[in-house]
Amino acid sequence: MRFVTRRLILRLITIRDIKDLVRNINNLRVSKWLLVVPYPYTTKDAKWWVSHSAEKAKEKPRTDYGFNIELREETSIIGGIGITKIDRYQGTASVGYWLGEDYWGQGYGSEALEKMLDLAFRKLKLRRLEAEVFAGNKASAGLLKKFGFRYEGTTRESARCKATGKIHDAEMYSLLAKEYKRRR
Repeated sequence: MRFVTRRLILRLITIRDIKDLVRNINNLRVSKWLLVVPYPYTTKDAKWWVSHSAEKAKEKPRTDYGFNIELREETSIIGGIGITKIDRYQGTASVGYWLGEDYWGQGYGSEALEKMLDLAFRKLKLRRLEAEVFAGNKASAGLLKKFGFRYEGTTRESARCKATGKIHDAEMYSLLAKEYKRRR
């Protein structure tokens, strides 16, 4: 499965992406906002991620859709995005994303998130999509609000960042299918 936007291709990670993946995520300014990404991020970590992603893609039914964000004009990986923790009975899932620092503030996150919302609500027919961000991550919270996600509350000291070891408060945001449909 892959999605194409005006400037991006969202697709499954492959072994050829390892160099770009390490180059973009092995940056503490990026990984300090991510729950499970270590720092430093090594080729060994990237190889594990490729293998893990391939295994998740084979699940039936799938509970996880992970994509690399590829910049079409450069054919290089600039980030990642995915829908995880899919519970088809409940109609719920989580969304998460990251971009390499060189690609911040250029609208790539918006372009990629738009496709994930289409996947979640149109194809998977989910009822609710959640996103957790570390308190203080204004860029991520702003992206969610732009798409109509609502702030639901803060879970105090609920997340330990693997890159830094620091404990963070986490802010919960959600978007319901009916809210998404009204936006369209």
